[in-house]
Amino acid sequence: MSYIGKQPTKAPLTASDIEDGIITAAKIEDGAVVAAEIASNAVTTAKINADAVTSAKIADNAVVTAAINADAVTGAKIADDAINSEHYTDGSIDTAHLADGQVTTAKLSTALFTGATDIGADIADADLFLMDDGAGGTIRKTAASRLKTYAGSAAGQFAFEAYRSGNLAVSATTNTELVFNAEVFDTGSKYNTSNGRYTPGVAGTYFVTSNVSFAPGSNVGVGSSMYLKIRKNNAADGHEHGQISNQGSGDSDDIGFTTSAVIELDDDDYISMFWYAATAGNLLSVQSWFSGFRIA
Repeated sequence: MSYIGKQPTKAPLTASDIEDGIITAAKIEDGAVVAAEIASNAVTTAKINADAVTSAKIADNAVVTAAINADAVTGAKIADDAINSEHYTDGSIDTAHLADGQVTTAKLSTALFTGATDIGADIADADLFLMDDGAGGTIRKTAASRLKTYAGSAAGQFAFEAYRSGNLAVSATTNTELVFNAEVFDTGSKYNTSNGRYTPGVAGTYFVTSNVSFAPGSNVGVGSSMYLKIRKNNAADGHEHGQISNQGSGDSDDIGFTTSAVIELDDDDYISMFWYAATAGNLLSVQSWFSGFRIA
């Protein structure tokens, strides 16, 4: 057959003109398939071999956050020391993410309260202390000035003053434990008005004092002996304090004795006042009193 004029135009080669299995990878030259020849969405994940996409195949900045599944980046995928402080957002580290013992004094600024450096001076009222508020685990600050108030109130928890609400007849030649049967004040209810004893219940140093006013009567004459004593636990073996003797005046005017002492007490000790007179006719009046307080 001969043709005159233009050659007939060949129809484009379509997929239906190619038998199944005719074009294999071995028939395709390297670089023959370019991106422009691949239909949209023709390459699916099922067509990609496992591990076919390597880091070398990924362009710089090609992977964006929108392309990463939630929780796809795990700790195992992050290299050691890959995350440094410049990648932390403010407030991203909370106490729940700190392991026990992770924060040491070496990690704290020297301007913070670390106890690493001595104050190097006397404590001033404005100095601050840290304390557990009510032992509830809440750490708060307090000024040194408050410690003085607290110490004063602690000592003030142990103070009393008692007196006679009426006259009291005292026998002669007898060490009589005096009962001051009424109170002016008694912090902590440590004084017993029924037996005249003060039992603070807390070891410490106490100051105690007493004054008795009595009418000696005509029985008191020259040579009469009278004693006002402070005793601890009713002991007369060296624990008496303020023993006083007096020569009687022989008249009926009231006479007053005062004594005081600083005494060390254990938590089970008590103190009380005793009176002794060599003659009868002594009458303690309502002007008599007994008081004390804790020093330290």
